[in-house]
Amino acid sequence: MVNTILWIVLGAIVIVIIWLVAVYNGLIKSKNRTEESWSDIDVQLKRRYNLIPNLIETVKGYAAHERELFEKVTKARTVAMGANTTGEKAQAENMLSGTLKSLFAVAENYPNLKANENFAKLQDELSDTENKIQAARRFYNGNVRDFNIKLQVFPTNVIAKQLGFNKKDFFGIENEEEKEVPKVKF
Repeated sequence: MVNTILWIVLGAIVIVIIWLVAVYNGLIKSKNRTEESWSDIDVQLKRRYNLIPNLIETVKGYAAHERELFEKVTKARTVAMGANTTGEKAQAENMLSGTLKSLFAVAENYPNLKANENFAKLQDELSDTENKIQAARRFYNGNVRDFNIKLQVFPTNVIAKQLGFNKKDFFGIENEEEKEVPKVKF
């Protein structure tokens, strides 16, 4: 009788340990997926950072008097490159996107610039990079959602809290301009 109770207790302890290991491993996998997807965003952002100086130099040749705009784009790029947290990065990237839109708006005023092959190529590469950033952002946010859900559901939330796992931030659109639907006028 005592022997049977001992085996039942040992079996229960083994089951709890196996369950704890499974929960921990699941949290680690989810955390690593989230970090990997963040690195995908980072790669695309670095690609964009590398394109911007070439774009500015190309536009400068045609619109040299737009010095203030070039300084804004350069400053926004520097801030974005120096951002550390997800929230800071999202805010800086939204600011950079806004200044790039201004740069392209200025380019619209220069037909020779729009016809420039180098400018067109850079614009296409930047557009492609923006699309890749959006795809990486969606992938990252999906992983963050899954990770945060794991941290919030019972009983995993108790274990995650004890092991020091923290909620991740989404990489979202911060400024209201980008949330608005574009207005088309004919």
